[in-house]
Amino acid sequence: MALRFPVEPMKASLGSLPPSSHDHEWAYEIKWDGYRTLAFIDDGALRLQSSTGIDVTAKYPEMAGLADAVNAPSAIIDGELVVLDPQGRPSFEALQRHTTQAAFYAFDVLQVAGTDTVSLPYEQRRALLEQLLEPGANWLVPAYRVGDGQELLDATAAQGLEGVMAKRLGSPYQPGKRTPNWRKVKNRLRMEVVVGGFNPGTGTRANTFGALLVGVPQPDGRLKFAGGVGTGFTQARLESLHAALLARTTTTCPFDPYPPRAEVRNATWVRPELTAVVDIAELTNDGHVRHASFIDLLP
Repeated sequence: MALRFPVEPMKASLGSLPPSSHDHEWAYEIKWDGYRTLAFIDDGALRLQSSTGIDVTAKYPEMAGLADAVNAPSAIIDGELVVLDPQGRPSFEALQRHTTQAAFYAFDVLQVAGTDTVSLPYEQRRALLEQLLEPGANWLVPAYRVGDGQELLDATAAQGLEGVMAKRLGSPYQPGKRTPNWRKVKNRLRMEVVVGGFNPGTGTRANTFGALLVGVPQPDGRLKFAGGVGTGFTQARLESLHAALLARTTTTCPFDPYPPRAEVRNATWVRPELTAVVDIAELTNDGHVRHASFIDLLP
């Protein structure tokens, strides 16, 4: 049966680069930090679907001409909606604000003229896609490369990009499936933060904590709130760190200015005596850690 709206997109597994001995068996694309979006084109009309199946066409009027750029009466195209910052890097915050026009970066095709293409190997689908979509002011088909994954990953790190997607040559598109044939390989930033509190835990963490509340020291001596760190803990680390936090509790908030109340409503403050090393995806424009994972405490 031919695919129809809505379609659940294929998902990638989080992982590392393939072994160098198999590097030539994989294609590599830049990973764009945005909203995963499927574009449905039918007889000159466009419909955009979010990864959760919601019609978001009306939110992106700048995509109105996309249907006319497709060299087929109908198609289903997979891609990412992104907004670039002044340095030409995708900015998830800017996309959320959407005060600047978004761009659609197409990277796969699921159907052309009513015929599903999902069973075709990756490289054939990419060749079809490049013939199918004419580049425009707000859409394009970014390049990919076969092999040299480490070189591309290093280049994305140097440019402050999120990382790469590794996709196995010869593999089909599997709607709704998360498979190792697609791998997200992310660059991570490492930084030091000062622990100023914690939020209560729930479920298996009910007896420890949910997230550390952390800050970054400022030149004037203030500790500026930088968000929460809720992953990266073993059970043993949760318990030992919780004991260290309880030994440092205080009624005084160590952050200046006071953090957003929605983020610290049930917080317990601690004296800012512990410094943690964390991995993050990025620092947001307001100085908050994004997708932070705990590594260790500094001695």
